[in-house]
Amino acid sequence: MEKGNINIQAENIFPIIKKFLYTDQEIFLRELVSNAVDATSKLKKLASLGEFKGELGDLKIEISVDKESKTITIKDRGIGMTSQEVKKYINQVAFSGAEEFVKKYKEDDKSSGIIGHFGLGFYSSFMVAKKVQIRSKSFKKSKGCLWECDGSPKFSLTDSEKKDRGTEVVLFVSEDAEEFLEETKISSLLTKYCKFLPIDIKFGTNKRTEKDKKGKEFEIEEDNIINNTNPLWKKSPSKLKSEDYTTFYRELYPYNFDQPLFHIHLNVDFPFNLTGVLYFPKVSPSVDLNKNKIQLYCNQVFVTDSVEGVVPDFLALLHGIIDSPDIPLNVSRSALQSDSNVKKISSHISKKVSDKLKKMFKDDRKDFESKWNDMKLIVEYGMLSDEKFYDRASDFSLYPSVEGSFYTMKEFSEKIKDSQKDKDGKTIYLYASDKNSQHSYISQAQDKGYEVLLLDSPIISHLIQKFESKLENSSFVRVDSDSIDNLIKQEVKVESILSEKEKEKLKPLIEKALPKEGFSVVFENLSPSSSPFSITISEFMRRMKEMSMTGGGGMMGMQNMPDSYNLVINSNHKLISKIIKAKGVKKNKLIQSSINLALLSQNLLKGELLTNYIKDSFENLKD
Repeated sequence: MEKGNINIQAENIFPIIKKFLYTDQEIFLRELVSNAVDATSKLKKLASLGEFKGELGDLKIEISVDKESKTITIKDRGIGMTSQEVKKYINQVAFSGAEEFVKKYKEDDKSSGIIGHFGLGFYSSFMVAKKVQIRSKSFKKSKGCLWECDGSPKFSLTDSEKKDRGTEVVLFVSEDAEEFLEETKISSLLTKYCKFLPIDIKFGTNKRTEKDKKGKEFEIEEDNIINNTNPLWKKSPSKLKSEDYTTFYRELYPYNFDQPLFHIHLNVDFPFNLTGVLYFPKVSPSVDLNKNKIQLYCNQVFVTDSVEGVVPDFLALLHGIIDSPDIPLNVSRSALQSDSNVKKISSHISKKVSDKLKKMFKDDRKDFESKWNDMKLIVEYGMLSDEKFYDRASDFSLYPSVEGSFYTMKEFSEKIKDSQKDKDGKTIYLYASDKNSQHSYISQAQDKGYEVLLLDSPIISHLIQKFESKLENSSFVRVDSDSIDNLIKQEVKVESILSEKEKEKLKPLIEKALPKEGFSVVFENLSPSSSPFSITISEFMRRMKEMSMTGGGGMMGMQNMPDSYNLVINSNHKLISKIIKAKGVKKNKLIQSSINLALLSQNLLKGELLTNYIKDSFENLKD
């Protein structure tokens, strides 16, 4: 048996880094600026421990672009490196100086402010550079050094005359990456990745005009600091005011002019480290539901705006920032890896949101009700996708009646428990989805003393299925799904005035006057006061179709099925008797007019039928 070490050929490692490890060129700037921040944070740490006794001075990190020499320079005044340290940290691929530093000072890296972890970030510079120089001088008393590499495994390392402490990384940009020599490009990348890093980052200068005592104007140049080193989510919630959160929201989303409904400040240090601020936006069914509004940070470095797994799916519509060093990232820090911490964080965020909503509901119900329609879609989605959230949300989720009063489902159940039971003792929850188009059906239900909910969410069919599984011996019925006498079925039987023979003669005449497809004629023995002609939609078929259109329901493909309607004929209404007795043209006119009115009540009178109806109505007015 032979044992040994696998030999990795150095000439093969660079293509792997460039092609597979860092697939996105722009990552180089994030990595190099993060390294500069680490070097500066280390120096500040050593100063706090008394191991560095010199003057810290100006610690800002400077990024500059020189189009003529085609270079990008990242300069810091941090800890710097000796020649030996350059050999150790730069020439040994995947040796992490950040990890070694943390271990040496026995400090929890979650709070150290040290960003680096894998020790590979520097090599992302070769994504855009044909040659890289490192000029560095350690905070220790030693000579400066110059390291140079052209992207091959060969390098040179010499002494340099660098006088000041810190490190400069100079990228000689390759021809295929010259877009990164544009200041607007660098500026946008710094804003994207480095906006909240904890050390000042300078890119260019700002000029402003002042006047002296004699009124003469002169220009003052100021460093253009692109980042906020102490973002709101790193501050104590007890020291912040409502306006602070609003201002920070504007900083995050300068082009979003809607005010968020409320915010949630995350501040957890056990059993995982998590900080951040989440904002509840106004969400309506007509809005494009953009799910990439939450930004994920790791030690104040932007990672991604795709937070699947970290944030429960139903909360992905929220806005804001989450920052956690406990979220496992892949080696390029550009994607998440799932583990137990991610699940714990997701569960914590879900509970934090439900706790906030419950408190709002208890503290000021009227204000909560005023916000409900703008946030209900998120809550309802949560109730469908998270069983624990459903149980917690039962205390504060609201459902309005068509009259505008809000109820929790428990409150509404108590209200109708005696008046809306069918012959089998089942509680029937009547609802409408559109108060205007279903007004005639709502009105009939109210005339019978029934309470009607207004359930108009695009996912309400799914939620109703959930309610029926949770509420004991219950059923939800839309007001236009059956004739008024059958919405809540009772034992009472009504005899038909029409004979079966009369029904058989009338039915084909009615069918002939209906639109060609999608309608079935049904005779029912209803009370004389009920509508003579009405159109109903099967609760089951409509609900299954709606569910398939919004995903799920176990009825894939039903969204392509044509709509089907029942034209219900009230056998006991006087108008039906009048139609039976009428002859010829008058009979046909009565049938067509009655059908048109029924179609009109469901907004189904269209095209030629509508044109003819309007024309006939004007003609009748002349008589």
